[in-house]
Amino acid sequence: MLNRCSSRTCAHSAAQALSGPAIFDRGIPDIIGYLTLCGLPVPSHIAAAAEAASYNARVFLAPHWDRIFTQHIERKQTCAEAEATFTVMRDTYTMLGYEIMELPYVEIERRADFVCRRLAS
Repeated sequence: MLNRCSSRTCAHSAAQALSGPAIFDRGIPDIIGYLTLCGLPVPSHIAAAAEAASYNARVFLAPHWDRIFTQHIERKQTCAEAEATFTVMRDTYTMLGYEIMELPYVEIERRADFVCRRLAS
């Protein structure tokens, strides 16, 4: 079992010791994406961390899905902001050399099956 770490680099290091796949819901490149989304510069230490802590070449990305989008207390982004976030994350991971696997617009069980099939191949 993966111990809780206080930083993304700590979690990445801990996952290296696992014998099977580890799935992260966020990665160091997301920091670059959010900085870009906000029009802020990417500090050199963040860029270096993204290069040093590379993940599997295949990254699963959930595209914005207007039909299921809802805004609530935990999701403060508007629909337009959520769509822009997807675009900047796709562009950021692509720029860093990752292969993007967009999750299909299907119910959660079928999305999970999609991921499991891709992990097994």
